[in-house]
Amino acid sequence: MQWLRRSFITGFFVTVPLFITVFAFIWIFQIVDGLTGPLYEQLLGRRVPGLGLLTTAVGVLLIGSLATNVIGKRVLQRGEGYLLRVPVFRTIYAPVKQLVVAFSPDNEYGFKRVVMVEDRARGFVLGFLTKEFTIDRGQGPEALVAVYVPTNHLYLGDIVVREAGQVSYPDISVEDGIKIFLTGGMALPPRVRI
Repeated sequence: MQWLRRSFITGFFVTVPLFITVFAFIWIFQIVDGLTGPLYEQLLGRRVPGLGLLTTAVGVLLIGSLATNVIGKRVLQRGEGYLLRVPVFRTIYAPVKQLVVAFSPDNEYGFKRVVMVEDRARGFVLGFLTKEFTIDRGQGPEALVAVYVPTNHLYLGDIVVREAGQVSYPDISVEDGIKIFLTGGMALPPRVRI
């Protein structure tokens, strides 16, 4: 009976993430394919699965190539500026864009690396280095760092400002740091070197 229980629980924890992942991919495919799929169905006279997804991918690629061009970047920035003047659009778009940009590998304003800060009340706290800067309190510039410590998944958290020498840099990549936060610490490696 114990073997049956253990096997069922193990099977449950193996299959549920698999099914959720497959379901998420199917759901995303249906949404993206549904954007342009009906247009092709009307043009071709029959439904071609995946054509909407292919068109969306090509569209994203074209927008990306336009955004890397100097003129295209200015056009997109101006268009974004106009859209950000719309109050409802601004309240949704701006935070979502900041969150997505934070994960961009070539973004200088994103999460730079995983850091560990010792907090008297909470012990060691993991966070993401977001900014290095200096302040001057009349005794010359002091190097400080801003650390983002997620408290609710990744979109809510605390900003901790510390002297640069008060933070440690564990051998954890930003991608692994995100996994650690999303799994509630379960993805933390058994040994971390600082």
